[in-house]
Amino acid sequence: MRSLNRSQQGFSLVEIIISLALGLLISGAIIQVLVSNSLTERLNRSIASTQESGRFIITRLRNELIMAGRYDILSPELNRDVDVTLENAYVLNHPVILPGEFAAFTDVGSVQGVAGANDKVAVALQGEADCRGYKLGYNDDEEFFIVNEYFVDGRLLKCRGFDGRVLRGQKVAVGHNSHAAVTLLDEVESFQVLYGYTDNIVTGDNSARPVGYVTADQLPPILANNGQVVAIRLAVLVKGDADVSIDNTPRFKLLNEAPVNPSERRLYKQFETTITLRNVKNFMRSRKV
Repeated sequence: MRSLNRSQQGFSLVEIIISLALGLLISGAIIQVLVSNSLTERLNRSIASTQESGRFIITRLRNELIMAGRYDILSPELNRDVDVTLENAYVLNHPVILPGEFAAFTDVGSVQGVAGANDKVAVALQGEADCRGYKLGYNDDEEFFIVNEYFVDGRLLKCRGFDGRVLRGQKVAVGHNSHAAVTLLDEVESFQVLYGYTDNIVTGDNSARPVGYVTADQLPPILANNGQVVAIRLAVLVKGDADVSIDNTPRFKLLNEAPVNPSERRLYKQFETTITLRNVKNFMRSRKV
């Protein structure tokens, strides 16, 4: 009986304390893992969203800006309500639009942001719809002269499209010619643009290769001296959309601008691309030195 009573005795105080301590250690480790997994998941989501946003906007801008200077006078889809020969010459010589090109719309054009502010780029081309997807009163099977403008409003990268013939005073605006902008991407911290120009006199040949990259405000004298834009270099700084705090947010240098210090301790990623304007290069190659 004494042996049976001894086998039914409970845990000692020391054993209970040791068990509680081990339980606390295990619980703390589990909580630490859960917190770490949550932070990792948010970080991965932020990285993924930033990568997706950057790749999307770079791909879209590349696909649209690469068509700058395109004008196919022989296209059967081209609307011929105006003198297309003169329009062809205008688009070929104005692939990049600068402010003041159009008397009634003097603000339309590529602009260099002051002291690191966001830039604006505007291009001319022949197409089926503007950057917003609008036909601007033309039939579904028609192409027309388009001017697309890309800029940042707040933290939103937007575009607005114009009928080039309306800008030039050749027709009255119809359809979606209110010129209201649409948002392409949000959480844009910085948008910078440089223009690669060529000059057949400088290069000494008809290669139409870029001889330098300049800002929009440096283009007028170059264009006046028979130079032309044959490439556009873009840089975009995008902020991740997940709530992730970064202890040491790095500085970012976009193109020729001074380093950017992001306004928040969040995840940011920089994207850059150089777009060759193949239509303009072909046109410049046709010129004689």
